[in-house]
Amino acid sequence: MKTYIRRREKNDQLVVLYGGWGTDENVFTPFCNDNFDFILFYDYSADEALVLPETKTYRKITIIGWSLGVWAAEYLFPKTGIIPHTTIAVNGTPVPADDRYGIPLKILEGTLNNISEINIDKFYLRMFGDKRTYLKNSDKIPHRTIKSLNDELRWLYNRMMEQKESGFIWDYAVISKTDRVFPSENMNSYWKMQKSTRQIKVPLPHYFFPYWNSYSDFIRFVERHKRKSAPAAIE
Repeated sequence: MKTYIRRREKNDQLVVLYGGWGTDENVFTPFCNDNFDFILFYDYSADEALVLPETKTYRKITIIGWSLGVWAAEYLFPKTGIIPHTTIAVNGTPVPADDRYGIPLKILEGTLNNISEINIDKFYLRMFGDKRTYLKNSDKIPHRTIKSLNDELRWLYNRMMEQKESGFIWDYAVISKTDRVFPSENMNSYWKMQKSTRQIKVPLPHYFFPYWNSYSDFIRFVERHKRKSAPAAIE
């Protein structure tokens, strides 16, 4: 696993993001600013130890799990010791390898068995939603080797098959209606069973962080929905 850490002495807020498969820091760091500290976990197969900064007291800690990072956040939670104030699941579920509540096994196994330069480009195109958005955000395309992608997905697949209930509670689940990677109907089926998790549905692709200027803006958007008077979706 790889860890990216960005800290500023004055900051009293921390955002912890668990990335999905096939990502690197290029996908996520553009939405950092100097108003919060940031920790990113990604490339879960890398043979590296878990790295955490020295203990620091924060007024607010937000955990964001994106895509397979929703599962990863639950899997790694006991190991990090990071206790969040707010948790946000984005375009994923804690059971990501599942025909009803995650990515259908046939699709996940097909991806695992057919990773190539051509197929990974197609995957990133689906991740961004369409060719125009893909090209517009070309600077955010991950720089990963085929071997690293294969090793990571195989590691994730094996761990996901062993998954257990973690007891982790998600405050919010943000679901993209036009997700071309993680079926929105499967996310809907899972999250509607979680009565303590507030669902927020957006008409955006699987990877949608460029629609906000920073994670601070995205978190504010999500937390507006804790008020009953706030809408449960944006159209």
